[in-house]
This record gives sequence, structure tokens and C-alpha cells, in this order.
Amino acid sequence: MQQPLTPAEIVRELDKFIIGQHDAKRMVAIALRNRWRRQQVPEHLRDEIAPKNIIMIGPTGVGKTEIARRLARLAQSPFLKIEASKFTEVGYVGRDVESMVRDLMELAVSMVRAEELETVKLKAEELAEEKLLDILLPPKRQQDAPKEQLLEAPAPVTVKDAQEEAEQADSTREKLRKLLKQGSLDDRYVELDVPDRNFPMIEIFAGTGMEDMDFNLRDMLGSMMPSRTKRRKVKIPEAREILIQQESQRLIDMDKVIKLAIERVEQSGIIFLDEIDKIAGRESGRGPDVSREGVQRDLLPIVEGSTVTTKYGMVKTDHILFIASGAFHISKPSDLIPELQGRFPIRVELTSLSKEDFIRILKEPENALIVQYEALLTTEEVTLVFGDEAIEEIAELAYEVNSRMENIGARRLHTIMEKLLSEISFNAPDLKGQTIQITRDYVRETLQNIIKDEDLSRYIL
Repeated sequence: MQQPLTPAEIVRELDKFIIGQHDAKRMVAIALRNRWRRQQVPEHLRDEIAPKNIIMIGPTGVGKTEIARRLARLAQSPFLKIEASKFTEVGYVGRDVESMVRDLMELAVSMVRAEELETVKLKAEELAEEKLLDILLPPKRQQDAPKEQLLEAPAPVTVKDAQEEAEQADSTREKLRKLLKQGSLDDRYVELDVPDRNFPMIEIFAGTGMEDMDFNLRDMLGSMMPSRTKRRKVKIPEAREILIQQESQRLIDMDKVIKLAIERVEQSGIIFLDEIDKIAGRESGRGPDVSREGVQRDLLPIVEGSTVTTKYGMVKTDHILFIASGAFHISKPSDLIPELQGRFPIRVELTSLSKEDFIRILKEPENALIVQYEALLTTEEVTLVFGDEAIEEIAELAYEVNSRMENIGARRLHTIMEKLLSEISFNAPDLKGQTIQITRDYVRETLQNIIKDEDLSRYIL
């Protein structure tokens, strides 16, 4: 288990991928550190400490989702992002609010299972190698001998003969093992028994909000049917992979995986509720928005802490961290029902991005857009070189378009970069070995006409 990060270290890690929004980073860093602190307090007090849920308020494309996603990676926690607008009041068409806990549980089981697979990998590889050698060099069986020989009285076998035979078999096996490791046998085919995934064909159509019943019926009917295998002829590298998978499955204790996954969801799960402003606002009394407050009331017990039934067992939501976000252009956080507001004690506002922020977004993060495009074109043996003045021009255009039209934050850079480099990307296979300089003049030449034409810029950018 890695040493938990301090709030300052968490902020530094987030700075590698997200530009600005210092207040939001500090708040989520404190919330994450509080989870570790809670594990250190005396047990009688531990259950009394509720998670400090967060509402992030700010326009689209400023980093709300990215902050939550990166935070979950740092914490190595099960993380689920879901739009609050997908949920509807019980009885209306839409997803049941409890389904987000079931989805989080599925993610946690997959995460813990992957970790367990990693721990048994070496053992599984050894067992798979032995099985492969058994297939390549099957042990001598009495029934393989000719019938005439079986009718005869068995010849007396001396200890010396038995030792020599065993040594010879071991020697042959070790030679085969050496060839196997060298890859000299990679072109040979072997026959394997693999599960027949096409049997049984079970398709169940569950109604809305009944996704879990679908899985449970499928599992139950699948277990009632006899398991079937089919014989496949595969090359040795593929056979090795199949055998490693089979041995890994046998070595993993699924009961332990499920127990750990439930514990991880309950103690360190993070649910990111996006678009929460879409379910805020008072009831109009008629029309499609009639269930907004109903959704909030259905969300309330999950956020407050309740027990949800999943196919892996009961999961308590008391200490799951909820991070909600929304632009809140029309509504405001105070439009949420008072009980739900009380469960989100931390509120932080994210600021709109400036031209300087756009410049930093293009250059500084480890996954910066310019780094991505340079890497993509390097695969075609084309070298892209962005001048500082060109980057400034791209940032200025992005800021200008966001100011004039809908502000979509950093996502505007994706649109502009695609338009800017579309010609180079299209012709890249014919430009092999060339170095292309992206200058301020090139940016202006390519994009200025679109920017000037108001109608065209609304359509393209």
C-alpha cells in the first residue's frame, strides 16, 4: 500500500494535468486527506465522521470532471461519473438512483480482480508452462501400448531402468522448456479445451430500473446449464495466454475479491454527479420537469447514507464521497431541496478560463494538446514544431470565440486545433520525413476567415 499523499502533494499532482482552479484543487485535496484521517481515528468515532461532499460550480470545460477523475486515480479508489439528469423519479421512465451504487460496485470488483490477477501472474505463468509441456510431451500411458504387448506378462523393471527412464523424460522435458522459452516452438500448433462462450445463448430483456435482475437471471440460468468446452487448435503463444488466463482464474479467490471490493466502495468510493443543476429548481407543476424534485428526494437517502442491494451483497453508502458539479446558469445551489444542500457542505466556484490559461493548457500539462498532436504525427514520421507566437494566437482565438459565442471552456481548443491541423493530418502520409513549422502567420491564414465570418464560425468553431 502506497503512502497517502498530503494535501499539498495532491494539489501538485493535479497541477500536472489541470491548469488553474486552485481553490477547487485545495478543497478536493482536503476531502481526500480527510478520508485517510478518518481511518486513523478511534473506531467508536470513525463511523460518526461523515464525508465532506463537494459541489463544484462553474461553466463547462473548465476542469470539473477532470479534477474528480484525477483525484480518484490518485486515491486508487473506485470512481463513477454519472449525469444526474439520467435519473428520474421512481415511476417515471429513466434509471433508478440506486443503479449508480451497483455500477460503482461492478467497477470496484473489476479493479480488485485486476489487482489480484497481477499478484498471481507469476504463479499462473509457471503453471501454464507446465501444462503446455504436458501437452507437448504427454506422459507414456499403458493404454498407448500395442494390444499384443498388453496381453504379455509385464517385463520386470529394475530400479536402475526406472531411474534411467525418469532421467530421460526429465531431460527431454527440460530441453523442450528451453526451446519454449527461446520461442523456437512458437510456430507449432497445439490443441486446447476452451469454454464454449456461445453456449448457452441467454438473452433477457429487463425493464427500466431492472438492470440487476437481468444480470441475476442470466447468472442463475447460466449456472443451471452444463458447462461446455470446445477443442481449439492454436499456436503456442496464444495457447500460453489462454492457459495463463485459465490458471489465474483458478488461483483467484472471488469471495475475497468481493469482500475487498465492498470494503473499498464503502470506505473510499467516489461518485461524481455531473449536471446536478439540471435537477435543481422549483417545480413548474406541469410539463417534462415535473420530476426534478422527485429525483432530488430519491438521491437524498443515497447521499445521506443507506444500504443498497447489489448482486455482490449489501453496500452501505454512508462514507462514499459525492462530488456534484453543474454550471448553474439558470438555477443556483440554493434551488436544491434543503436536505440535499445540507449534505454538500463544501462549495467551490471554478473560474472561466483566460487567454493565459489557454496558453498554459496548450503547453504545460503532461497530456497537453500540443504534445498529443506532435505524438500523433510522429507516427507518420512528420515533425510538428509549434512556435510560441503560434500558441499565443491559438489561445487568443479560442478566448475570442468563447467570448463571442457559447463559452465551452478548454473544449474550444480541441475544435480549433482540429481545424488548424486538418490539412496536415490529411496529407501526413505524403509528408514523411518533413518538419512542419506552425507559425502565427499559418494560424491566422488557416483560421482568420472563419473567425471573421460570424455565421461560419458559429457553424465550424
